[in-house]
Amino acid sequence: MQQNPISGNLKPLDGVRVLDFTRVLAGPYCTALMADLGADVIKVEAAHGDDYRHVGPFNQNESLLFQAINRGKRSISLNLKSDGDISKVKHLLRDTDVLVENFRPGVMENFGLGADALRAEFPSLVYVSVSGFGQTGANAAKPAYDIIIQAMSGLMDVTGEPDGSPTMIGEALGDVAGGLFAAWGTMVALFDRSRTGKGRHVDVALFDALTSMMPLLACRTLMGGDAPTRTGNRHSLSAPFGTYPASDGHFAVAVLNDRLFATFCEVIGQPELAKDPRFSSDALRHENEPALAERIEVWAGAKTVDQIVSSLSAAGIPASEIQSVAQAWASPQAVERGLASEVEHPVLGRLNVPEQPVHFSDAPRGGRKAAPGLNADAEEILGGLDKGETE
Repeated sequence: MQQNPISGNLKPLDGVRVLDFTRVLAGPYCTALMADLGADVIKVEAAHGDDYRHVGPFNQNESLLFQAINRGKRSISLNLKSDGDISKVKHLLRDTDVLVENFRPGVMENFGLGADALRAEFPSLVYVSVSGFGQTGANAAKPAYDIIIQAMSGLMDVTGEPDGSPTMIGEALGDVAGGLFAAWGTMVALFDRSRTGKGRHVDVALFDALTSMMPLLACRTLMGGDAPTRTGNRHSLSAPFGTYPASDGHFAVAVLNDRLFATFCEVIGQPELAKDPRFSSDALRHENEPALAERIEVWAGAKTVDQIVSSLSAAGIPASEIQSVAQAWASPQAVERGLASEVEHPVLGRLNVPEQPVHFSDAPRGGRKAAPGLNADAEEILGGLDKGETE
């Protein structure tokens, strides 16, 4: 492990070096989480750079998407078809703890950088592969972007209005899920290495990751023999658990047990609903949700969202207005939890970039560099190589 030249304060992953061959979103999201926690992430790019350098939105020709996902890293441009540059990679691997790549299966082997070969040469290396469908399986060779993973995982099929079309959700959750599980798998492999001295090959598929993030649907499908369908903004099993219209917008409410339902009925001025046999259990409330929704909407239609959320929250019932993304990031909750931190960019000046969400005792948040320019850190990264190895 090496001292991180970027992080000046002690963080959980200080001293961990990551050689990052990933691009676009899933892999870079994984390594960004590690950079947030102090890892020295060296981003290895082709001459044209990560594809996300060329995807908007842009500010002064700088991709803001790239800035968000590659915060806190260093960059070097290498040609993986060049024997000389492969030699540089091998030299860097001498002091590397983790290698992360998200090429299609077989590509790294073509470069002479496959998992089996490198783990034989560097037994302590944790080698992480992130791909659409994994290193094995019927679809292993298929290309995939987030929408393909959402479509094939079943997520799109259960998202949207009951009488509408399958719907893609508003964030690239397939990519993010893959990146998150890749970071988790990396931490497990590093912990295991601390006991055995040996690294592992960590194989992460976006399809596997997103499918695994739907446990309610898995329960119904695998054990219940059910076929989940689209339910719009209603819960598929509970009620009232969803969004409802007020006089000036919509609000969300979550009632998951009989005690909360009785309290809810008191708040909306209809205590008799708690004794109505149609609503005497969670299952029955879901079965008779249209009749229940009608009563709720009569009450809510005469009140503002603020009035509704205030009265429900005061009674201990989970409720909220529907915030925009901008409102969520600007909220006191997000600010006080440090979900974003400020970095200084040489062209764009001060930027607020996302921060990984987990808080660790005695570990500072923030204090990172902005995303690197292409090949900006090559001299520093290659500083330890002999002259013959850098030519």
